[in-house]
This record gives sequence, C-alpha cells and structure tokens, in this order.
Amino acid sequence: MNQTYTQETINAMAMARALHYQPSLATMLYQQLGSATAVIEQGNNIDDVLPEATPRLKELLSHIGEQREVVDKELEFCDTHSIQILTMGDADYPQRLLECDDAPVVLYYRGSTPLNAMHVVSVVGTRRCTPYGEDFIHRLVADLSMSCPGLLVVSGLAYGVDVCAHRSALESKLPTVAVLAHGLDDLYPSRHRSVANAMVNAGGLLTEYMTHTNADKLNFVRRNRIVAGMADACVLIESAAHGGGLITAEIARDYGRDVFALPGRVGDTYSAGCNQLIRDNGAALLTSADDLIQAMGWQSDAQRQQAKERGIERELFPNLSEEERKIVEVLKGNNDIQVNILSVQAGIPIHRLSSLLFEMEMKGMVRPLAGGTYHLIG
Repeated sequence: MNQTYTQETINAMAMARALHYQPSLATMLYQQLGSATAVIEQGNNIDDVLPEATPRLKELLSHIGEQREVVDKELEFCDTHSIQILTMGDADYPQRLLECDDAPVVLYYRGSTPLNAMHVVSVVGTRRCTPYGEDFIHRLVADLSMSCPGLLVVSGLAYGVDVCAHRSALESKLPTVAVLAHGLDDLYPSRHRSVANAMVNAGGLLTEYMTHTNADKLNFVRRNRIVAGMADACVLIESAAHGGGLITAEIARDYGRDVFALPGRVGDTYSAGCNQLIRDNGAALLTSADDLIQAMGWQSDAQRQQAKERGIERELFPNLSEEERKIVEVLKGNNDIQVNILSVQAGIPIHRLSSLLFEMEMKGMVRPLAGGTYHLIG
C-alpha cells in the first residue's frame, strides 16, 4: 500500500464492520469513548461504559480483531483506486452528520469535492420522475448555481429524481455527490456509470459500505439517513404517497433539517407524497430557488458583495457597540465557531449573545451556519 493509515482508521473500519447492523450503537460507543481505538480497548470491559450492554454486543466486540483480514483487503483496494477513508474524527468527514445519532463510523469517498461545503442540499424523490419534476429540477439547480455557487448537491444516483439532480448539477457546474447503497467496486444502476464517472471529477461517490457489498433493499433504506443528515436542507421533488424520497424527507425532519416539497396537481400519483407532506406541515412549499434561499437565509452573490462592502465600511467608520466589537474580534480570530464557544471567548452570556447575533445578522455582519455556528461576513 502506498498510503499510510493510522491505527485509528484501521480500528474504525474493523469496528464499523463488526457492528454493521447496529449503527446507532456503534455511533454512541464511538462518541462516548472518543475513538474506535478506545472502544476496542474497552471491549472486554464494556459494562463499565455501557451497563446495559447485551450479550450480543459483547460477543460482537470480542470478535472485532477477526475483521483485520477484511480490513487489510479493503485498505489495499482503497489505495489502488484513490478512495479516501473518512472516520468521525477526521476533518474531511461530513461534519453535519456528527449531529445524527446513527451516523456511520466510517465512510469511503471517491471524489474531488470537499463534503463540508458552505451550503449542502439533498434532492430526493421518485424513480418515476415526470417531465414536470424534471423541468423543475433543472430550473432549481440552474438558479441555485447563480445565487449559491458554493452549493453542494447530494442525492442517491437512482433513476428518476436522483440522477436528474446530479445531471443538472453537472450541467450547471455545481459539485454533486452521490451516496451509494453498496461498495465502490460496483455501481447500481450500471446505466448511470457515465454520470458517476463525471461526478468523480466534479463531486464524488460516497458510501459506508466496503467492497463486495451488494445493493440490497435494506442498504438503500440505510443510505437515506446519510443523504438526509449531511445536508442543511432536503428537497422532495415528486413522491407517491409512500416512497423512499418521502422516507428521506422524514428522516431529514427528524434530524432537524429544513424540508421543502414541490407541490403538484391534486390527483397526480407522484405529487401525492409532496402534497401530503406540505398539508401536514412536514415540509415548506417550494416553487423556486428563491423560496429555498430566503427560507434558509442563504445570500446571493450580490447580497454577499453588499455585505462585504458594509464590512469594509465598518472598518473605515466603526460604529459597533462594545459587545458587537467583542464578537467581531473573536470571529476574526476563529471564524465559524459554535455559540457556546463564542459566548465563553467573548465573555457574553448565551441569552444576550443570541439577541446580539440576531441583530448583527440583520445588519449583514454575520451569517448562521449549520450546527449552531456563526460566520463573520466581510
């Protein structure tokens, strides 16, 4: 192998393999102990960490060492095919996923685009996308590419809505990532191989599965949580009353993500799920890119330029309050930090800080990001 892999990466792969069918438990153990290495070291005394550990879990943990041969083969494959192995402790791991209690301990990524873009949107829906849905996707993605050029589009490379979203992103020069339900040694559906190949250089292919993993039905259901969790917002384009896209939207809502749905004509089969979700207040009605941008607080290029100019003006003619100045100074030194950390470093109580940040956002000075963080503009 040409690459040098840390013991933590190797241990994380072995752990993920051993606890494959219990992702929530694997995530909980990883986050509670801080690393896969710690989980393995604590394996024989797991009762100290998890008193309610079942005999089955204890058995699985005791056999983690037996995964080493499989892990070594996977490392060799990843090395040969330029696949990046991402564990929860890696900076390149999709940070939004860390907010989800069943996030994958390990991800395998073949691509060229960072997974922690400023804005990430997942586009999901039926595999039987109608011309109405396709036209809207093309228009939505094209308009977003003009207003949010740093946007990352995520979907699942399936027939219908998924592949249309990926193709539209490629056409609009937006990076796009597909979350797969199998290992990176295969591609399903194979008809989308040309799109997948193009995405490697303008996005990427992402999966939690090792090679030789078949595209089983359960895997598609499980991959939906990654599509939902790694994005700021989930857009449901078309869906029947029951379907995978609807499930993904519901998972996104459970994760606290913003969900949007394209309304359709009453009686249309593949608008039933969207209309139902909007009716039940499970999704915001979406008619254009502007709806999404305004609801999410994403700014257009023109708005960003205006904010930047206001930022320059603030430097030339400072009229900040003492508390605002403290916030600006902290964010200048360490931008995009969480509110609780900002509160400590600026010496401002959370309740007062929240009010100040809202006022500063209205002035175009700061921008809220995913995960309760704030970004200084200009």
